[in-house]
Amino acid sequence: MMEHVASLYQKYLECRKVSTDSRAEQDNTLFFALDGPNFKGSQFAQAALDKGARYAVVQDPTITGPNIIQVENTLNTLQALALHHRLLLRIPVLGITGSNGKTTTKELINAVLSKKFNVLCTKGNLNNHIGVPLTLLGIQPEHELAIIEMGANHPGDIAELCAYALPTHGLITNIGKAHLEGFGNLEGVARTKSELYLHLDKANGTVFVNTSNEHLMRMVRRLEKKVTYYQPGNDYTGELLQAAPQVMYRAADGKEVHTHLMGSYNFENMMAAACIGQYFGVPHSDINSAIAGYVPTNNRSQVVQKDTNTILLDAYNANPSSMALSVANFAQMAGEPKVVILGDMLELGQESEAEHRLLGKQLDQLPFAQVFLCGKEMRYAAEVNPGFRYFAEKSALEQWLTDHPVRNSHLLIKGSRGIGLETLVALL
Repeated sequence: MMEHVASLYQKYLECRKVSTDSRAEQDNTLFFALDGPNFKGSQFAQAALDKGARYAVVQDPTITGPNIIQVENTLNTLQALALHHRLLLRIPVLGITGSNGKTTTKELINAVLSKKFNVLCTKGNLNNHIGVPLTLLGIQPEHELAIIEMGANHPGDIAELCAYALPTHGLITNIGKAHLEGFGNLEGVARTKSELYLHLDKANGTVFVNTSNEHLMRMVRRLEKKVTYYQPGNDYTGELLQAAPQVMYRAADGKEVHTHLMGSYNFENMMAAACIGQYFGVPHSDINSAIAGYVPTNNRSQVVQKDTNTILLDAYNANPSSMALSVANFAQMAGEPKVVILGDMLELGQESEAEHRLLGKQLDQLPFAQVFLCGKEMRYAAEVNPGFRYFAEKSALEQWLTDHPVRNSHLLIKGSRGIGLETLVALL
């Protein structure tokens, strides 16, 4: 395999660009025809070549041609190629994982470190067994530092990603109730996320740890190379001055920083970015301006002004931990009346009913003017209070909002990606 990968690497050097999507532009790319459960990537190899790919890597022995490279398994080859490339790099590689806030933290860190370095950062949500190799192969000679986001749905996922990303530095944002269907319980989440710490411990790497998080502090107690943030006396400390509607804090240099992000949970993400920036020698003034200038996108922690309504849009993802924090933070914000529109928290497995009921009990204790719950799992939350408005399907909720417009209100919209509640903004 390694001899074959070394040969393939020369083809990669000719292209310097790797693609797995035949629908994308293929200007001189090395195209990998990956097979999925419902499709054969090899069927699209010729289409990629016709669009400009230089080579197509396939595992179907019946597909041949001068620019076709046959391998036993295209996914394994992609991962092996990424590892080969990674072993030749001599730059810091920062791995990021956690139950909540991975992507926002990654973007904040990228904004801060880009003030000093040429940074390669995971794009979008390319944080799995395909996305991480693609990100690694995107690292070019001009890059001075890489930020790799690592997602996990099952035990062993982070260890697998570390095996070819080989991070030299690492951050776990937090441990929460996410993907319980794959992990089983909170301890399963913690064990899987800790695989990043285990890798860094063996590799003599450095971890960045939020000392206010008890889970993380237990997990790092035996690690020697750690940099701390958040609490007084840590390597980096800031003071939260305001959590809503947007975070305002006093930075380590005493300056007040006004941000575009809402919620105390995002303050923790900002402190992680500031701590890492300080560690890598970014001036405090640049750290502050980078965090102040970061504007969230992709339906994450966005504040949207729509006609007479102020909407807090956080509809990219949801799990019990992030939902509870978002709802509590929204309840504390200024502005009335407050309306919440919440969608199913997915991938909770056997814990789904209990977690949705727990959310319903939390909502029942908070002074919201209206509560809208959408999705099959949200029926358990709706059963807590007959005054909650429940809709099994999003289309029914859309019709209700069309017939009964919400005006002059502050709204929180949050749910798992599969529910797609961001489309409701057009109706508000």
